[in-house]
Amino acid sequence: MTVPFPAGQYETAPLAVDRWTLGVVQSQIHPAADDADQEQNLEHMLHLIDNAHHYGAGPDLLLFHEFPISGWDTWTREEALRRCIEIPGPEFSAIAAKAKEYGTYIAFGAYVRDEDWPGHVLSLTTLVGPDGEVVASHWKARNVKGLFPGFELFTTTIYDVLDEYVERYGRDAVLPIARTPLGNITMSSTQHEPELMRALSIKGAEVVLRTASGSFMETDVAATAMYNRVYCAIANNALLLKRGPYFQDTGAGGSAIYGPDGRVIARADDKFETLVTAPIPIADFRARHLPPDVHWDLVSPVFDEYTSRFPPNLFTEYLPESLDDAAEYVPRKSRWRPSDS
Repeated sequence: MTVPFPAGQYETAPLAVDRWTLGVVQSQIHPAADDADQEQNLEHMLHLIDNAHHYGAGPDLLLFHEFPISGWDTWTREEALRRCIEIPGPEFSAIAAKAKEYGTYIAFGAYVRDEDWPGHVLSLTTLVGPDGEVVASHWKARNVKGLFPGFELFTTTIYDVLDEYVERYGRDAVLPIARTPLGNITMSSTQHEPELMRALSIKGAEVVLRTASGSFMETDVAATAMYNRVYCAIANNALLLKRGPYFQDTGAGGSAIYGPDGRVIARADDKFETLVTAPIPIADFRARHLPPDVHWDLVSPVFDEYTSRFPPNLFTEYLPESLDDAAEYVPRKSRWRPSDS
């Protein structure tokens, strides 16, 4: 695994600019009922990319939320697989063409189908470069368990197939850092996992791009920035369409960019569609930045004896067919006593 070297330094790529603009797109999320719906979602996303560059130069990097193409609903695995895109694929190519047209980076979340992982529904956040090529595509690290009433998520995360993932891609890919001309970027749709964000920051993450759909906790995102002294952005959805199966304001709003002190640099003022922008003075930041200083000797004995509630590789053994099926399967695998759950 790639680790910091030496004495608080970390691996980087040369910077192309001293300062760049990050744009967070707070856009609608609409569960695609059919192919026509999904095509409309994509067209709307492309329209917003155009809007971001209509007046002035536009941001150097645009961040969209977790599911701008498919939306999210209580689908079965079979239904979700039909809404997955492929990378590369037609939807990706359309987004990549916009990145190339405007000479910008675009990051977005999506359900993804991969022939190397047949039957799996992957939740990926992908970064497209200004040349229209994939810079990085980061898997969701893990799904939170026990959060949703009556169901569990069945998307496959790194943790769900950890051993096979490491065998295929190497241990370094478990905590991925894209070392780009804009700085060291990592992307994640994982919530409530401070240890994950700390580990990524120790590896050299400078800008953390987080995606959400249907809400997030501001303190979680602010803490990522403050405790690790990094820039952290969160892209959440705007008001939903009236014709959808959810109330319009379901988990909407709050998209923001936080500075290394944990304070908001820019935030959406309401729940409508909007573009939130902020400058990232990456050269000055890098000249002063150090990764987190963790007093590991104090806490490592506790972690050495800790057993996580759920083991890795649960979806290597079995792939739940629905949210309800996952709710039946996952709790049975708990390694904690029932009284502790």
